[in-house]
Amino acid sequence: MKNTISINPANGETIGTYPRITVTEAKETLVKVKKAFDSWKKTSFEERATLMKNLADILDADNEKLAQLATAEMGKTIGQARKEIEKCALVTRYYADHADSLLKDETVKTEASKSYVTFQPMGTVLAVMPWNFPFYQVIRFAAPALMAGNVGVLKHASNVQGCAFAIEEAFIKAGFPKGIFTNFNINAENVKDIIEDQTIVAVTLTGSEPAGRSVAAIAGQNLKKTVLELGGSDAYIILDDADLEAATDLATFGRLQNNGQTCIAAKRFVVLESIYDAFLALYTTKMKAAKMGEPTDETTYYGPLARVNLRDDLHKQVEKSISQGARLVLGGTIPEGKGAYYPATILAEVTPGMEAFDNELFGPVASVIKAKDENHAIALANNSVFGLGSGVITSNTERGEKIALQLEAGNSFVNKLVVSDPRMPFGGIKNSGFGRELSGYGIREFVNIKTIWIE
Repeated sequence: MKNTISINPANGETIGTYPRITVTEAKETLVKVKKAFDSWKKTSFEERATLMKNLADILDADNEKLAQLATAEMGKTIGQARKEIEKCALVTRYYADHADSLLKDETVKTEASKSYVTFQPMGTVLAVMPWNFPFYQVIRFAAPALMAGNVGVLKHASNVQGCAFAIEEAFIKAGFPKGIFTNFNINAENVKDIIEDQTIVAVTLTGSEPAGRSVAAIAGQNLKKTVLELGGSDAYIILDDADLEAATDLATFGRLQNNGQTCIAAKRFVVLESIYDAFLALYTTKMKAAKMGEPTDETTYYGPLARVNLRDDLHKQVEKSISQGARLVLGGTIPEGKGAYYPATILAEVTPGMEAFDNELFGPVASVIKAKDENHAIALANNSVFGLGSGVITSNTERGEKIALQLEAGNSFVNKLVVSDPRMPFGGIKNSGFGRELSGYGIREFVNIKTIWIE
């Protein structure tokens, strides 16, 4: 088997090689993982919580080392990488503290002498995870799944295998028994074989829509539960009463955070026509001022995309949108030199039917769309095959809430960028996937919701 090669997207240099395993080796390991589950499911919440808090402490202690690894492997700015590790520790502590109450038996009054609902672990959950948040995406699945008594197998993106093995090492260092969390560095085409293995009881995937369709089809054929968090083309409605300084600050960070590579990033800005020109002018000034550069530089606002091919594909989308009638206001040119860099780009006069309106642009490219009025803005925002996140920017929060309730998305935020919080459910509708992560809803995705009736 060929090794996985990790390449720094900021300079094109090789920074690590990691051994692949065969399907046969993976299946042999799954037998051991099943035995680990047979013991792990019998542990108490208190025992699991102790180990999970150990993991949080390790994440805190190793924050800088892990952050530097994420930055080197996928180009995330170092400041945002540190915050990602901090958030991982937050999620692990949340489930360590709350899993017991979130999965507490629920008494149901019936004619039985005793009847209740109990929540029991299912077994081995396969997680197919992306590179854009190489630590957080994994912990977001693993913390609730393991606290519920399941065990986890990770198939991470090939370009962040250094992060994948670092996560596995952190679990071992925290004291988790061998087999409770395992990294499988396998080829993408071998995922089908792993899903089909009888040891796997469920699959969770965060990634692209095509990847989600493929995994869901295989899992469905084998009658296995799935949770999918796929792409998004999140719309933010900028109302005519919005504070333009605040709105453009939010829009700048919302489009450039994680170098523009976030499923829930603000991507389409639907602006009421009375403030359209003023918004666009101020937004252009701020996007132009944002510093693109080496992601380890503390002053860098955004770094490179994760791979050169991703940058090149994004540029083709920009060019296609322009050919369809979008107006290039800023950026749109591949810079010279090494690295997968792409400048902050703004496309204006974007309308339905254009690439920049209909599809996800996974990079620092903003689509600015003009709306005639509030109802038109809502219609434009909802005119999408995606439904992950959405937002409203206004000085009238009551007005914003009414609009948020009408937006077709799993998450709608007023005067704030969409974020995932362990206390709230996270997920999408339409082509953005199904199922929920985080909160009590997320931890109950991979448990047997079991009825007990005693006559």
